[in-house]
Amino acid sequence: MRDAGAAPWILAMGCAMTTAWRPRPVIVASMGLHAAALVAAASVPQAWPWALAGIVANHAYLTFLTMSPDSQLLGRSLRRLPPARARGHIALTFDDGPDPEVTPRILDALDRHGARATFFCIGAKAQRHPELVREIAARGHAIGNHTMRHCSWFTLLGLGGQRREWREAGDVLHQLGVESDLARTPLGLRSPLSDLVLHQLGLRHVGWSRRGFDTRCGDAAVVLDRIARGLREGDIILLHDAGAERDAQGEPVCLAVLEALLLLLAARGLTSVRLDG
Repeated sequence: MRDAGAAPWILAMGCAMTTAWRPRPVIVASMGLHAAALVAAASVPQAWPWALAGIVANHAYLTFLTMSPDSQLLGRSLRRLPPARARGHIALTFDDGPDPEVTPRILDALDRHGARATFFCIGAKAQRHPELVREIAARGHAIGNHTMRHCSWFTLLGLGGQRREWREAGDVLHQLGVESDLARTPLGLRSPLSDLVLHQLGLRHVGWSRRGFDTRCGDAAVVLDRIARGLREGDIILLHDAGAERDAQGEPVCLAVLEALLLLLAARGLTSVRLDG
């Protein structure tokens, strides 16, 4: 019997599990390669160096995919707005907050321009700044799960470790009144196990199609140009409300970039919308 007090996202997990997980073809091929290598090494002992070389090459390829956030080969990831919502719209997303210095100023800028966005919050930071999470939601923005601790070694965690990161962050958000199936891994990187864990928890992974690298560059003009060049409706844009580089005046560069970007969007007839709308 289900716990009536359980978080809805946990209840959704049961629904998600009623639909069988279908691994991506590259995962199926990797499993087949491992099985074939073991059979070959057992049947023909002198073939073990070739079998080992095949497994090593396969792991090198999987590692390359793990380090490629744009790739869809390890799992499904929303990188653009669905066609039905893309017309005249883009989606601004902010990672790694909430931050008491920057997040309120970003919310003010979005209010001034009538824009809506999605904030992927780290569970530990949401726990420290619950009032900011509630403020984000109260101002009409969506909130997503960005894991509990934003571990830089997230892709090295096993099934249990990844599941724990999502669950703990989801519990924190639930306690703050946030129910969301939106999720983004640290740095957008996923391991061969991530798609299964996300499926088990009923979470949708969200990537991006445009980013300015505002955590590495303190020049607002450069960051804005990276985002604006080739920008089109349906794009999902990645910025940060925590951890952004500082500009020459010591201000988080994301603030100047956001103001200029919102003006640019208006000039192009584009509006930023929530990802869960």
